[in-house]
Amino acid sequence: MMKALIAEKIPSFENAVEHFSSEAAKIRTGRANPGLVEGLMVDYYGTKTPLRQIANIMIPEARQILIQPWDKGSLVLIEAALRESDLGLNPGNDGLALRITLPALTEDRRHDLVKTLNSKAEESRIAIRTVREVLWKDIQEKEHAGEISEDDKFQGKDELQKVVDEYNKKLETIREKKEEEILTV
Repeated sequence: MMKALIAEKIPSFENAVEHFSSEAAKIRTGRANPGLVEGLMVDYYGTKTPLRQIANIMIPEARQILIQPWDKGSLVLIEAALRESDLGLNPGNDGLALRITLPALTEDRRHDLVKTLNSKAEESRIAIRTVREVLWKDIQEKEHAGEISEDDKFQGKDELQKVVDEYNKKLETIREKKEEEILTV
């Protein structure tokens, strides 16, 4: 019974980890990464569209991103979206594609990015704790209703904590890897 209750909420735990993983990909490191821009929303003829759906994103050099739109008319729209974003990127437009050369990160900027990464990791840990609290409340309600014994309640609490620890460990692994990437010169 406890396993079924916990299994119901596994997608919520997975979503927290997946969300953090995608947010971490948006944080730039010393190297160019398509994840930095591919989720950028472009006002494509009146419809907000992710950049990855309207253009080819390539990494020709370690610190350069090349964006080739499939429709040349959208080049100006993509450039505007990049300039308006909070990414701080300055694209160069050659009429066929946009080239973004990423400047080298300063030590201070690297530490700021690590702080941002840690705050996003904390947001995901909070999401996991929230799911845990909801599950724990459900388990306690089942015990009060007489559906499970007190021993089952505490066994369920232990099983729940194991699952929470597993997902927190996944978050921490992603965070550590990304922090290493950010701090590597």
